[in-house]
Amino acid sequence: MARWEPGARERLVVAAVDLFTEQGYDDTTVAQIAARAGVTRSTFHRHFADKRDVLVAGQETLSTLLTEGITEAPADAGPLEAVAAGLERASGALGQGDREFGQRIKAAVAASAELQERDALKSVGLAAAMTAALATRGVPDPVAHLAAELGVLAFKRGYAQWSEGDGADGLAHHVLAALSELHGATSLLGRPAAESADESQGAR
Repeated sequence: MARWEPGARERLVVAAVDLFTEQGYDDTTVAQIAARAGVTRSTFHRHFADKRDVLVAGQETLSTLLTEGITEAPADAGPLEAVAAGLERASGALGQGDREFGQRIKAAVAASAELQERDALKSVGLAAAMTAALATRGVPDPVAHLAAELGVLAFKRGYAQWSEGDGADGLAHHVLAALSELHGATSLLGRPAAESADESQGAR
């Protein structure tokens, strides 16, 4: 029986992102990823169906953390407060290594339309997980969907700011600030464009 290499999943993710960045997604093969990670092709397929799936590594864990935070939020917390609790729980699990790795993933995704599509599906999955968690709390469907979508957008915006910054402020700081900003922006949706722009600039 083949040996199950410790840390193989993490090494495969790093190897894949490095190869996608160096030579492009289309020119990277599963065999190359496995070789760079120091494992066999069969080990690769124990962890991932194909090279596209490498991008969503950790999505299940992230979804779990988000839903746990939402579920465990105080009973009297509103939908966005519950989402904030989920975002804070998930953000707390990511450290300096994730911040540095985030820029490499961003570069790989930017260079491949297929990876951009996969990344979009990842966002859909996270939104669905948060929507379900909010629905369990009794939040009406349209409100749950909107709050979850704002949560995903806040996480992406906050993560981008965190990964591109100096790391002085933690991920949770950036994500929660993004959520607050997006919440404020929703109040401008029904106003004339010029008025919305003036008020948005004044809030900065």
